Amino acid sequence: MNFQQLRSIREATRRGYNLTEVANALFTSQPGVSRQIRELEEELGVEIFERNGKRLTGLTSPGKDILRIIDRLLLEAENLQQAGQEYSGVKRGTLTIATTHTQARYVLPKVVQSFRTAFPDVRIALQQSSPEHIAEWVLSGKADIGIATEGLSQFDELVSFPCYQWHHEVVVPDGHPLLASGQLTLAQLGEYPLITYDLGFTGRSHIDDAFRAAGIATDIVLTAMDSDVIQQYVALGMGVGIVASMAVEQGRHAGLKPVEASHLFAPNVTRLAVRRAAYLRSYTVDFILQFAPTLTRADIESALG
Repeated sequence: MNFQQLRSIREATRRGYNLTEVANALFTSQPGVSRQIRELEEELGVEIFERNGKRLTGLTSPGKDILRIIDRLLLEAENLQQAGQEYSGVKRGTLTIATTHTQARYVLPKVVQSFRTAFPDVRIALQQSSPEHIAEWVLSGKADIGIATEGLSQFDELVSFPCYQWHHEVVVPDGHPLLASGQLTLAQLGEYPLITYDLGFTGRSHIDDAFRAAGIATDIVLTAMDSDVIQQYVALGMGVGIVASMAVEQGRHAGLKPVEASHLFAPNVTRLAVRRAAYLRSYTVDFILQFAPTLTRADIESALG
């Protein structure tokens, strides 16, 4: 049994049982991957994969249990490497952070700048995507840290920490009637075409929940992942925007005005997640503490078990 065999099994499940993609990911050949899988199955005396001819189609029932063990073994191997670098005094490395555009654009810059001052030999790789993909990247080890508002607390294999609370705000072009309406109501907002986030992004569920609970139909004419894009289309007069408050505070577009809306929608909580049982380099813990200063090292160690 060797780690290449274990990696072949794991990558096969991650890449939809496409052995060509597995071979590319592992920098080997497709016959080599097939051989690694077959040899491990023969050694264990168990078929890990279901097959249609020579093609892999899924995991057998024993294969599902074996995959969980393989995941733990490979995680501990990665932990061992991280611990070796930590205790040998190596302060270099790459911290990979998976996050949404809103976090990367409006929240992370100051934290990243401060972190780089403290750890000048650590490189930072920012990956931006949806909360679902962010969780997948952290679970697979492609990212060390995931930061998002929605979804991260739904995965048992992740440990997530609440970092800060924020709300949504409405943005309209200068001179819009809503600026003179007094305290904004959902009924007033529902009279206009709306522009906001894609489903699953940046607290969108709280927006939908509020209108649904009030029995108000909405006309959402455009959605986007990017707060800047939303505000750009609002500036063009296509509709009223609902965006994250930090996007309005730090990235206000010329010609747009904010309308207080924190009373209309439930507050949102940005969370930071890491893999459960992962070994965290000291600089990773330091980054977490800078991003979420209400946490302590003891909180992080306790949560990771």
